[in-house]
Amino acid sequence: MGLVLYDLKDRIASITLARPDRKNAISREMNEELWDVWRRFDADDAADVAILTGQGDAFCAGADLADYIPVWLERSMLDIRENAATGLGGITRGLHRIYKPIIGAINGWALAGGFELALACDIRIASTSARFGSYEIKRGFHHGDGGIVRLMAIVGLGRTLELVLTGRDVDAAEALAMGLVSSVVTPDDLPDAALAMAQTILRNGQKAVRSAKETILDVIGRDLDTALKLEAIYGYSSADPEEVRKRLGQFFAKAPPDRKA
Repeated sequence: MGLVLYDLKDRIASITLARPDRKNAISREMNEELWDVWRRFDADDAADVAILTGQGDAFCAGADLADYIPVWLERSMLDIRENAATGLGGITRGLHRIYKPIIGAINGWALAGGFELALACDIRIASTSARFGSYEIKRGFHHGDGGIVRLMAIVGLGRTLELVLTGRDVDAAEALAMGLVSSVVTPDDLPDAALAMAQTILRNGQKAVRSAKETILDVIGRDLDTALKLEAIYGYSSADPEEVRKRLGQFFAKAPPDRKA
């Protein structure tokens, strides 16, 4: 393993795409490593939050056009159907039900499949050098690994149609304005900003955090009654009684004597 790096410190897993000479484009070998790394993170009891970023001046330029894409031009319809269970990079489809939070630290170009990988992160923080683009349309195809589905959920129908059909790229400022990213920082500040976000999440109850992510994923697209029912069931069953009692005790110990809630 060397195209995807995994480092764990203080319950935060740093996952780094390490193919900077190719703008971290995902080859078949790198794709396999990503699947292995995400499985490792999911199973790692010492890890609660992941930060995904890329080496060099790019987050990810997408699938390697010379290695990954040509193979699919020769595949059968059955191959394509079977691939529906295994998306590019693992978390786009197949390992998208990892309930531990994943933060994308977008440090440069996030194009095509790299854009899809960024969209599959739960929270995105961009450097001022970040740029996003649905470039597949320029090559004669379009997103097939969650890009359209997630873009619709994040920025809406109109924006998705414009970005996917034109294939134009979006800089960090526009990405922030349309809600594609949570914040924009300088390139030098990006690692610390992602770390601070991860540490903020770690201060919360982790069983509740994972249940909240599961709930959000499960209520997307549901009718109102079903969504409300799922939220109630998941929310009220997510509590670890001992942890809640401890946290409430800490809260009331710091609160003014006359505070009731």
